[in-house]
Amino acid sequence: MENVVLIIHLILALGLIGVVLLQRSEGGGLGVGGGGGGANSGRPPATAMSRVTWILGAAFVVTSITLTIVSAQKSAGVSVLDRLIASPPALNQNEGVTAPALDNLLPPAEGDNAPLVPTLD
Repeated sequence: MENVVLIIHLILALGLIGVVLLQRSEGGGLGVGGGGGGANSGRPPATAMSRVTWILGAAFVVTSITLTIVSAQKSAGVSVLDRLIASPPALNQNEGVTAPALDNLLPPAEGDNAPLVPTLD
């Protein structure tokens, strides 16, 4: 279900991009004029392209809301913190492993002149 809605959503997005790019510029948007005529009128006439844009835009919003609802139902009651608490940490799984002695991790004493050579433990 989610995959079908997602595919429809992507097709609508591509269609909406294509329809918007195919429309004629009415000018004034970025200072680039697209021709005179309808720029000074109160409301431009609704063309077939503008209707298609509105339909694709409304369908895009509907599929966006549908995807949000589907994903919210899919993850209902499960949070990231619940998953972290439910799974034991990785250190508890390896109970037979011992930590190295803390004496090896300390810096050498002041009077110790031994060379600092790593060991192959």
